[in-house]
Amino acid sequence: MDSYFIFVTASLLLALTPGPDNLFVLTQSALYGKKAGLLITLGLCTGLFFHNSLVAFGLALMLQSSWGMAAIKVLGACYLLFLAFKSFTAIQTHTQKQTQLSNLALYQRGIIMNVTNPKVSLFFLAFLPQFTSPSMGSFFSQVYLLGSLFVLVTLCVFGGIAYTGGTIQQRLERSPKIQLILNKVAGTVFILLALNLLV
Repeated sequence: MDSYFIFVTASLLLALTPGPDNLFVLTQSALYGKKAGLLITLGLCTGLFFHNSLVAFGLALMLQSSWGMAAIKVLGACYLLFLAFKSFTAIQTHTQKQTQLSNLALYQRGIIMNVTNPKVSLFFLAFLPQFTSPSMGSFFSQVYLLGSLFVLVTLCVFGGIAYTGGTIQQRLERSPKIQLILNKVAGTVFILLALNLLV
């Protein structure tokens, strides 16, 4: 129990630390509202299960190869640049209604954002095994339990961020000028995240 308490505490601190994922949730919920932020959060957490599975099956080791890492980074960067293009294109519509996304699209956006970030797999590979012990049963089940706890913590923290971003959106949605600024900010954030992923 002491080990799990330390793990949850560390996970909470990591989720609260500013990074690409929580910044992504904040900008998207500020643009599209609380519900959108929560759907993206669910997508991100689904992606975490993908990375957790890679670690549990030992497949994350392939990401340590230069070609595997480069391929996933390029895919992730291309997707972020695509989102940046969509944000800047939305500026020309001058109406938020025309840029609304379906629930499925928002959920998928969260999944793709997380799955195409190889740093998450490498983080899980380095972080989770430190809290496992041969005396506590199979490595496989322990990794899934720890990964589930991490996802639960992330869901709570990112849900709070989505709520905050959605509150901002509700207050500013009546101003077309502010919406244009938010789209510009979101587009810029996507470009910066893409560059960060590549370098």
